[in-house]
Amino acid sequence: MTHLLSPSRRLRRTPFSDGVEAAGVRAYTIYNHMLLPTVFDSVEADYHHLKSKVQLWDVSCERQVELRGPDAGKLMQLLTPRDLRGMLPGQCLYVPMVDETGGMLNDPVALKLAEDRFWISIADSDLLLWVKALANARQLEVLVEEPDVSPLAVQGPLADTLIARIFGADAVALRFFRFGFFQFEGRDLVVARSGYSRQGGFEIYVEGSDLGMPLWQAFMAAGEDLEIRAGCPNGIERIEGGLLSYGNDMTRANTPYECGLERFCNVQTAIGCLGRDALLRVAMDGPNRQIRPIEIRGEAVPLCDRAWPLLAQGRPVGQVTSAAWSPDFSTNVAIGMVRMTHWDPGTELIVETQDGAREAVVHDTFWH
Repeated sequence: MTHLLSPSRRLRRTPFSDGVEAAGVRAYTIYNHMLLPTVFDSVEADYHHLKSKVQLWDVSCERQVELRGPDAGKLMQLLTPRDLRGMLPGQCLYVPMVDETGGMLNDPVALKLAEDRFWISIADSDLLLWVKALANARQLEVLVEEPDVSPLAVQGPLADTLIARIFGADAVALRFFRFGFFQFEGRDLVVARSGYSRQGGFEIYVEGSDLGMPLWQAFMAAGEDLEIRAGCPNGIERIEGGLLSYGNDMTRANTPYECGLERFCNVQTAIGCLGRDALLRVAMDGPNRQIRPIEIRGEAVPLCDRAWPLLAQGRPVGQVTSAAWSPDFSTNVAIGMVRMTHWDPGTELIVETQDGAREAVVHDTFWH
């Protein structure tokens, strides 16, 4: 069955939508109330191209929540169990964000633009409303808003070559999860060495919707000999690499410890985090379930558009939350939330898909 989207002003286009449509986008999903492309040629063809060439991604849906004012740093620490005291301007940090129970609300990347100014580049949840409510409830001296900033990603093995042609060698010299300001058409743009793939690349935070298509066209022209294509986050590649998807692999029902994000939780020193007390207890006891890589045997699995129960001897022990056939590894790769009794590598399980039961095994590592 074909499902069509009914456009409206609630479902926002992006500054790059004209370019995406001209490139022949075949499918979208909805992410932060915006269009996010999901397929251009085919998921598998897009996957092979991403791993060998360079792609331009419209990821405007990674909306920014801006904190600006004297209490911006205090509010940032209120949101996350990661200790931010050592964060410097020009640095990006992956920051799990939790509520008062320690439940995951989002897993964004934060950018520190100045001592009193941050951007939070969010995953798919309405974090802006939570942040505004906290700022007002605590009577903090900080402005919380969504700025006119739309990320554009350049991903793939040839990303460095392409970025150098637009922004120069200094942009290529950026360290991982660092950013700088680089000019395009006389305006400073934030360029970060980051992105939602394991292939390497950059994200450009385009401040001002009017610059969207000029920058898109500049990249397409500069990358023609590199066989550049429009692309998008690829489901196969992200599962191989163990890149989690908020709303798919984790929700507010999960703590960062269940998501395998304990290295980003400094609960002893992150004084001021709203969920710190709850997470102190979790850190002491440890989680009783956790994200694990799962290999599913046999032919290609169907579309994983729902949670698939994981069973051991007929009893539920978890669920698969994302799965896909991997052409490079010739197996079905998956992400699952598994109980501690059955999360050891090599544990044999059964996964119940909508097309029937399949044999599965807990893998030792992700496949990237």
